[in-house]
Formats: sequence, structure tokens, C-alpha cells
Amino acid sequence: MPVATGYGGNAVDGSSPGGLLLVVEGIDQMVRCTLLGSFDISHARGKINLPLGAQRLIAFLVLEDGRVHRVMAAERLWPACVSRRASANLRSALWQVRRDFDSTVIECAGPQLRLAPDVHVDQRQALADAHAITGSAGSATDLMTRHAEIVRALSQELLPDWSDDWLLLERDRWDQVRLHALETLARHLMSSERYVEALEAALRAVSIEPIRESAHRTLIEIHLAEGNSACAVKHYQRYRGLLHRELGVAPSRRMLRLIEPLTAL
Repeated sequence: MPVATGYGGNAVDGSSPGGLLLVVEGIDQMVRCTLLGSFDISHARGKINLPLGAQRLIAFLVLEDGRVHRVMAAERLWPACVSRRASANLRSALWQVRRDFDSTVIECAGPQLRLAPDVHVDQRQALADAHAITGSAGSATDLMTRHAEIVRALSQELLPDWSDDWLLLERDRWDQVRLHALETLARHLMSSERYVEALEAALRAVSIEPIRESAHRTLIEIHLAEGNSACAVKHYQRYRGLLHRELGVAPSRRMLRLIEPLTAL
């Protein structure tokens, strides 16, 4: 059975873009959920405009990535409400999801809830790609043909318009994973002498966390590999000034060793 996967884009049936696309024999059969950049969920008939409570429940189950007890979900999603009110809000959110989808999106087994395994989520695909790049689960070379879409996905923030407390640690986790993946991907591209793509990946990492030394160090290494020594020194001086202004500290000796041979001339 032919299957095609990827990040957001126009579905073959003309449905709205967003989320991970899965096509089976030319028919879009999957529920697609987007958490990167903003929340979106759609199926074969197009986008579903869920109430905020139902959106938050789906996003919470995505990020928990497993079974969650109803009580825990209610307490985390509606912390300002008394227990009875939070439980009522959870029941309402579950009913709203069931009402708007033909297929099962949230599985209920007694007091346990989980996202149905056939719901495809852009953030989960991006995490899988990030781990394939940085770990032993796969070779970064195998992902080179998709590097542009991977960089775009890793550049997206996790639900940036939401202010829920339960999202704080999930955002930190997402940021650390994507930063390591972007830096690693940049180095792989540099090793293949694909300097433009390498610079783009490194610059995306720098824009996510401007004070992160490893991202700046990767960028300097790419300049040096390309033979642009002046650009490397200029970037180092700019980064050194940023650290001094913001934190009153200096770059590490590891970064200085990259520049010392150039400034000693």
C-alpha cells in the first residue's frame, strides 16, 4: 500500500495545509495536528475549529505521549478550577472532540486517556527527525534531501501563543532538542561542502538562542571551512560583545582557540 509522509503542505485532495500529511492510495485519510507555530487540526473534509479547551486537551495528550489519568489531565489543564469544575471542563472538551470527528482522536480506557496512535502530529515528526540527526537511530545523510523542510520545522516554536504553565518544560525540551539537531545538521552540511545550507541551519540555531555558544561556534567553523576568515573574526567579535553586554562574561577558551590563529597574524 503506497504511503507518503512529510510536514505541512497542500494535500492532494485540496484540503487545507498544516500538520503531517499521510496519503494512502491517493486519499487523505488521517487526522493531522499541528503544534509548531500554532495549533491546527484537520481531516479529509478540511480544518476543524475546535474550542480552546478541546485544543488544549489534544495538545496536552500529544506532549504527554502516553496514557494520562483523567484527574491529572483536568488538574493540569484547569489548575485554577476546583476539582468538580475541572472535571466538568474535561468532559466538555472530550465531547467536543467526539462531536467534530468521524474517527477516534482521543482513546478512553476507564480513567485513562491518550491520543489515538493514527493521529499524525508535526511536532512528533520533527522530534523523530531531530533524534535521527543527533543520535544513532538514523544517519543524517539519509535526511539531507529533506534538510530544507526539516530546518523549517525545527525553526518553529511550540504553541507560542499559549501561556499555560504545563507548556513551559515542554518548550524547554523542544528548544534543546531542536538546537542540538540544527547544530548537528549544520556540521553535516558543512562536511559535505554545502555551505549555504549549513549557514542557514546554524543561523536558525543562533536566532532561537542568541547567547548559545555552541551555535555561534558552529557558525564560525562554517565560515572558516568556506575560507571566510574575516567573517569568522567579525562574528566572534559580535558574539563577544553580546556576551559582555548581556551577561558580563567572555566566550570560552574553546571558541577562542578557533580565532586565535587568525588574530595572532
